[in-house]
Amino acid sequence: MAQSVASAPALVHGHPGDSRPAGPPRRRESSRHTYGAIDLGTNNCRLLIARPNAEGFTVIDAFSRIVRLGEGLSQSGELSEEAMDRAVGALAVCADKLRRRNVSIARSVATEACRRATNGDKFADRVRNETGIVLDIIPPQEEARLAVLGCHKLLEPGDGPALIFDIGGGSTELVLIDQEDGTPRIRAWWSAPWGVVSLTESEGREHIEGPNRVAAYGRMRERARHAFARFATMLPEEKEGIRLLGTSGTVTTLASVHLALPSYDRRAVDGLHVPIEAMQSISTMIAGMDYEERSTLPCIGSERADLVVAGCAILEAIMEIWPAKNLGVADRGIREGILRSLMARDGWVL
Repeated sequence: MAQSVASAPALVHGHPGDSRPAGPPRRRESSRHTYGAIDLGTNNCRLLIARPNAEGFTVIDAFSRIVRLGEGLSQSGELSEEAMDRAVGALAVCADKLRRRNVSIARSVATEACRRATNGDKFADRVRNETGIVLDIIPPQEEARLAVLGCHKLLEPGDGPALIFDIGGGSTELVLIDQEDGTPRIRAWWSAPWGVVSLTESEGREHIEGPNRVAAYGRMRERARHAFARFATMLPEEKEGIRLLGTSGTVTTLASVHLALPSYDRRAVDGLHVPIEAMQSISTMIAGMDYEERSTLPCIGSERADLVVAGCAILEAIMEIWPAKNLGVADRGIREGILRSLMARDGWVL
């Protein structure tokens, strides 16, 4: 079920459960710690290892693998053995990197697939036994908080309210924020049960790839609109000066198509601002393609070709309820939010 909260404290300088007294943050000249962050989602497993510095943090190592942990979850209610095997394999790679990089402080989170699955806790136990990684199955509000903390610095300059969203594999988080002195404060948030995996499975690949695929795309877009309808009533009526920022594989992929990149380039995509009309045109184009046609697009390929259509449907629904002029694109999110939280707890101002 979707969830919302009317207000929340500032996102910086803390960590859930951190009971230390409030006070001015401390900047340290050097750090004895190396920090790690793992984000295990419905579709991907991602790792980031970094050390803090005066400008932010320096990435020491990174890893990303499509594991499709939530594949079939919407029908069975459970994580399949094959999906769990893929995820454990990826997490074993992460555990090896954490050891080799001498990571001293780390946090590993799991999101919608493990939240929804009846065997999510059992899977987390298996991960701990086989890899040593302790997975924290976080609630949607914490997922939204970390995503915002990880990417809000890429918002376009301005004083108007901003909507930050994260299209995941099993859910989509939308967060309305305002900023005071550069500090983001959550005004409202929403977690919808549609991500690229769950929405694709709700429609069925045979319809998405069939001759009536444009109609199938329309049905998926309507499901997303319906899921966002209550959140839309919480948004301010005044739509002047609003800003929109997305962090997900969907927005980075479409931004790459917009730039006609021959291969994915994070430096070209992260922080890009794309006119909404361009994103709408690309979404419409992709919805009309079949799997083979989508696979030939360099930054989509066969790994993303089956799920990108659902991502486009969700994105169009978001752009409809929050009609900003441009879409900000962030190739950063939960992992960076985890790192900033951990480093801030140690006194770093990032």
